[in-house]
Amino acid sequence: MWICTELSCELLKLVIAALMGGIIGFEREVHGQAAGLRTNVLVCTGACLLMMLSLYIAVLYRDVPMADSVIRLDPARIASYAIASMGFLGAGAIISGKGTVKGLTTAASIWLVTGIGLAIGAGFLLPALTCVVLSLLVLYGFRKIKKYLPRDEHTLLTLVFDQDQVHLETVKSYLEAHHFIINFINYYLDHQTQTLTYKLRLQSKMDIPWGHVVRHFQDLAGCRQISWEEATVP
Repeated sequence: MWICTELSCELLKLVIAALMGGIIGFEREVHGQAAGLRTNVLVCTGACLLMMLSLYIAVLYRDVPMADSVIRLDPARIASYAIASMGFLGAGAIISGKGTVKGLTTAASIWLVTGIGLAIGAGFLLPALTCVVLSLLVLYGFRKIKKYLPRDEHTLLTLVFDQDQVHLETVKSYLEAHHFIINFINYYLDHQTQTLTYKLRLQSKMDIPWGHVVRHFQDLAGCRQISWEEATVP
């Protein structure tokens, strides 16, 4: 009877771990992240199983005299390897784009879910539940707050003009008037197409009205092409 009760308790831990991982994974799934519901459920459940296995091994060999044996028990060893191995999975969730690194929150959530699973496996249920609640507040709540925080954007603006049209000072004056910071300017003169290309590395806030900027440059004489793209963070 005692064995059945203990077994039921261990199985309940696995179910709780799957639910906890699923709660966090659902948030990641809703926001289109690669490591979503299934990944977080598997990670949390697996971490819980590894923690229970680690504790079980310590119980299994507790009657072995350590002084006369080569066996050295360390219940935290498997757990530590579980945390370290999540670094590889988290690295796979991180995508390095041009100027940005995306997936850091997902990688952090995988690492967190591993810790939650280990805590549940060790019977540390209330702190694990508290951690899930706090993480959901961060993932959902901070997402709404983030859009109100001032943030710098780094942009590469490319302007192509006819070779005989020199508008650099006009472009610089207009950008500076709209609170752009010009980090550097590159020139490219193409004699075959008779075009002059300016590439300006800009720094600005997120609320800059790019539509007004584009319309202004379109009205400049000899403007052939306008493009802007995300630039690397200096």
